[in-house]
Amino acid sequence: METSHLSRRTVVGEEQIRQRVQELGRQITTDYANRSLVLLGVLNGAFIFTADLCRVIDLDLEIDFIRVASYGASMESSGTIRLLKEPGIDLEGKDVLLVEDIVDTGTTMAWLRDHFRGSRARSVRICSLIDKKERRTVDVDVDYIGFALDQGFLVGYGLDCAERYRNLPAIYSLE
Repeated sequence: METSHLSRRTVVGEEQIRQRVQELGRQITTDYANRSLVLLGVLNGAFIFTADLCRVIDLDLEIDFIRVASYGASMESSGTIRLLKEPGIDLEGKDVLLVEDIVDTGTTMAWLRDHFRGSRARSVRICSLIDKKERRTVDVDVDYIGFALDQGFLVGYGLDCAERYRNLPAIYSLE
């Protein structure tokens, strides 16, 4: 991909990401020992984070992906949330960990949390690569946070701008 025209500043480097994902994996392994864990990655943004995270969690677990729509074609949430892809795994009696790339306003994650709590899952918690708490408009706690950031519009490591830049190996702020 041609990125030479992209003005960007590195916010979180590759090695920082790798180390933090390993730390999160160790914590999740400890917290969910002897439990039935299901990772639900939120597409499209969390696919890279989910893939890296699941490989450092030392548990027998199930993995699936969900797809949700709240933004449409713009960069601002429409306020209407729709689940476009349900998990194919029965969640009843299992511990669900929603894996997201970024939680900012909290609207989508609060909706997903409440939706899956209604699925008769044993528990529903949230793991996000990035937490932008200063943009929060809905009360939602992120249980596992990769990085608490507030620097600009972020891309890379799954994060996109109009579906571009997801494949960049680090996290950058577009300038």
